[in-house]
Amino acid sequence: AVDPMAYEAQFFGFTPQTCMLRIYLAFQDCLFEVMQVVEAVILRKVDKMPDCNITPSQVRKCTEEFLLFVKDRFDKLFDKMEEVLLQQVLSIPENVLLPEDKVHEQYPYSPEQFRALQEEIRQLQLQCRAEAAAEQALRAELEEQKVVKAELEKILQWFNDLEKTFREQGIGNLKECLSFLTQSSKKLQVVMKEVEQKSEELKLHDKLM
Repeated sequence: AVDPMAYEAQFFGFTPQTCMLRIYLAFQDCLFEVMQVVEAVILRKVDKMPDCNITPSQVRKCTEEFLLFVKDRFDKLFDKMEEVLLQQVLSIPENVLLPEDKVHEQYPYSPEQFRALQEEIRQLQLQCRAEAAAEQALRAELEEQKVVKAELEKILQWFNDLEKTFREQGIGNLKECLSFLTQSSKKLQVVMKEVEQKSEELKLHDKLM
């Protein structure tokens, strides 16, 4: 498996493998450009030699063969250079701790302690979610209480207005008011019954007529 060299990436801001890939591509681009320049120079020299039987296609073939030869040697050398750079230059020794990680040296944790800490964090998250849900339920209950309070205030205002009206009519306290309302309701029921009876009598009379 390839070592991701994550700690080195934390320090440099890029992975060492990416750095080596960029160096390789830069060398390769330079090699291609040099070979193009060499090919152009050879073609100019050939054009100035009237007795030369070398054609441009032959020059291109030789240039490509030489490029493959040089590239093969370069790849082998680059593999060795990459190994040295990754191990000796772009690597951080195991005993070296970056400044931002000094806290781990002051407060070391074993794997078991780390797992216990993660479990504690998970429990705290669950507790926070439960408290948030309880708070939401309390808020909903508070809103319901506000609605009930508003209705009770309306009823209380109605009683106050009723008591005020009865005082204006010369009736005493609320108890007397309620007694008066009860008597008035009974009288009203009697009147309603009488009206209903008379209405039935009138209907019966109309039928007989």
